Amino acid sequence: MEFLLIASAHFLALLSPGPDFFLIMRASLRLPLRFGVAICAGIAAANGVYLFCAVLGLEMIRELSWLFIVLKYLGAAYLVVLGVMLLKTPRQNFTDHTDHNFIQVHDLRHQFLIGFISAILNPKNAIFYLSLFTVMVSEQTSFLVRCLYALWMMSIVFIWDCFVLIALGNRKLKNRLGGGVYYVEKISGAAISSFGLVLPFV
Repeated sequence: MEFLLIASAHFLALLSPGPDFFLIMRASLRLPLRFGVAICAGIAAANGVYLFCAVLGLEMIRELSWLFIVLKYLGAAYLVVLGVMLLKTPRQNFTDHTDHNFIQVHDLRHQFLIGFISAILNPKNAIFYLSLFTVMVSEQTSFLVRCLYALWMMSIVFIWDCFVLIALGNRKLKNRLGGGVYYVEKISGAAISSFGLVLPFV
């Protein structure tokens, strides 16, 4: 029963689009699949960091208010930079890779880091996982079982993000969007920038 409650709460949280969603959407439209998967892996790895902090019983990290303030402002700045880069992206074809800004570099490690930094600098991830383990996981639950919970959630983050990546990157969808992809990118850029501008005040 405990696992079902945790898994349900976690999946419902995944359904709520955040900055990672718009990052994945952009990757699905502009980058080959393997680079989008690298972004998803980076996002999952960052979630894993916070999950295992929660497993190790570091709930007291919530008391380190300065740490969350630092994360909040670093995350806000990073999201604004990502959003501005998307807003500045010129109109181009799917096969045109002449744009060499840092969010379109064709390097797996680079894209992994983009995904990792996006998720690790989002303090809401830390708050969510720490709260989830504090509220829903019993003190009697063994360390091994807590680790299995964490591995499950990290795996689900990766699988769900890859599903979104593949669904949005469907060739038929791309063809239907056509020139509209340019405007989708601008909407994504505006959304990511908005997350960054609002983050310091929430």
